[in-house]
Amino acid sequence: MAEKRLVEIPLMAELASRGEEAEVLFWVGCAGSFDDRAQKITRDFAKILFHVGVKFAILGPEETCTGDPAKRAGNEFLFQMQAMMNIQTLNMYNVKKIVTTCPHCFNTLKNEYPSLGGNYEVVHHTQFLQDLLYSGRLKVEGGDFKGKKISYHDSCYLGRANDIYEAPRKVIETLDAELVELKRCKSNGLCCGAGGAQMFKEPEKGSKDVNAERTEDILEVNPNVVAVACPFCMTMLTDGVKYRNKQEDIKVMDIAEIIAKAKKL
Repeated sequence: MAEKRLVEIPLMAELASRGEEAEVLFWVGCAGSFDDRAQKITRDFAKILFHVGVKFAILGPEETCTGDPAKRAGNEFLFQMQAMMNIQTLNMYNVKKIVTTCPHCFNTLKNEYPSLGGNYEVVHHTQFLQDLLYSGRLKVEGGDFKGKKISYHDSCYLGRANDIYEAPRKVIETLDAELVELKRCKSNGLCCGAGGAQMFKEPEKGSKDVNAERTEDILEVNPNVVAVACPFCMTMLTDGVKYRNKQEDIKVMDIAEIIAKAKKL
């Protein structure tokens, strides 16, 4: 069987060595770099960027954690050390615009870095996709998703923390699919259970895990697909759906994956 060709993404260092600058820096994030499931999101978003001709690059080995988990866990000193290292690297490459598939990275780069000297235009990939659609650079039809029921789970750091509710929904609406809202959505949305550094520790004692509670919201509307826009939400909801043995009936997919599949990229 022929070996599948890997997507080769240019590094900022490579562009700099040629005296070039990227239109946008794609901040991959820890999950998008190291988690097997999130790596698929990274690849699909990169495929979309290549498809529409966006000149982008990544930091590669020069990218380190934004410091979000450290800050949410209360280690401000470690957060500032990590942030300052990243800001030094970003400023060295004269980065002006950053896009990321992780709301945690998005929130930290956008809202926490400016006070430390890191001032950039930071957009989430759902906003970036919406802009590509509205500008006509990206055209999408329903494809495999035409007529399907799709629900969208609001990421806390994208929704309540940054008031971004419409961009992901507008992208879904281009698919000729039926957008079915969960009973707790938008500003009343329910956390997947991974926010605030909870992803990296065991949950406190209680009657039910948060992702199990959120899965019940999903089962109530019984969609074909649950769209997410965060790698942490992806992990928690995938586990919740599997726990209820519904993984064959309900697919958990990032919006970038949905667009890439609809485009057959």
